[in-house]
Amino acid sequence: MTQPPVEPSPAPTASPGGAGAYAEAGVSIEAADTAIELMKGWVDKARRPEVIGGLGGFAGLFDASALTHYRRPLLATSTDGVGTKVAIAQMMDVHDTIGFDLVGMVVDDLVVCGAEPLFMTDYIATGRVVPERIAAIVKGIAEGCVLAGCALIGGETAEHPGLLAPDEYDVAGATTGVVEADALLGPARVRPGDVVLAMEASGLHSNGYSLVRHVLLTRAGWALDRDVPELGRTLGEELLEPTRIYAKACLELASRTATHAMSHVTGGGLAANLERVMPVELSATIDRATWRPQPVFDLVRRVGEVPQADLEATLNCGVGMVALIAPDDVDTAVELLAGHGIRAWAAGAVRADDRQGGKVLLEGQHPGW
Repeated sequence: MTQPPVEPSPAPTASPGGAGAYAEAGVSIEAADTAIELMKGWVDKARRPEVIGGLGGFAGLFDASALTHYRRPLLATSTDGVGTKVAIAQMMDVHDTIGFDLVGMVVDDLVVCGAEPLFMTDYIATGRVVPERIAAIVKGIAEGCVLAGCALIGGETAEHPGLLAPDEYDVAGATTGVVEADALLGPARVRPGDVVLAMEASGLHSNGYSLVRHVLLTRAGWALDRDVPELGRTLGEELLEPTRIYAKACLELASRTATHAMSHVTGGGLAANLERVMPVELSATIDRATWRPQPVFDLVRRVGEVPQADLEATLNCGVGMVALIAPDDVDTAVELLAGHGIRAWAAGAVRADDRQGGKVLLEGQHPGW
């Protein structure tokens, strides 16, 4: 398993500057080695039986013979980051939750087609390797992988002095999964009368933080340690709430109900993301009155005087995942998801529509808004 040589590499050969020349340029091989030692235990927790080898190789290995029982396996892959939420983690000096966000962003994009996430790799770029900080980030990634049922098989930590400030970093990841061809979910399966089943978000997740930071930190001038009564905690604690990981619950949902399509609600909001899995001859209507978004969404709306249309085009507004399922399976689905700790509800329906085909309409109003 790779994780993580420090770039740029290779290190310069001996010179008049001696062994410390690379360190003088701002890159510490020793710090990277320490980080590897600190993260080993967490990476080991995010293994599957199919993983071959351990930490330190040039490539992560996964035994593909585990896929031989598939009739026609389709490999699926997804790549993403967590956007400017990393700025909140850096400001608060809390780094062990951002990994959950990264895992959630990639595995839940993957699972919407019905694919089981098999393994994941990560990439961390930083201005200066602080071993404890890197290990904390990887800890969160590993714990997120355990929740998603996938292995963390590799990664890279790149030290970029001069490009990033010493305490700055960014994270990205990629995951690969598999789905049986005849079990592939998507627009082709969606039918008129399907119910739009909404799954509650844990909060903001990992999208729209440029808007949130602009409204609450820049314009309103609020500090991250400000106690916010509506939130029941500090602003910083709310903004760092980890992204909910739906992968295992959604896979069980697809196996036990007539689930036809799923949509991960990320950048662009609920309507735009659901439209990505709608066939052109159908449309869907969602009733806002069926749920009340968590207080943080109303806070951004009121403090920033953000028009609702802009809010809904940027934030998930309390819905992190959506499934389009047969009406007879709604009760089973709600109960199943509750067993995974996820509140779900019928939020709308799909209908035939020759005029607004492929579109999703939000109607009504959230309670209390």
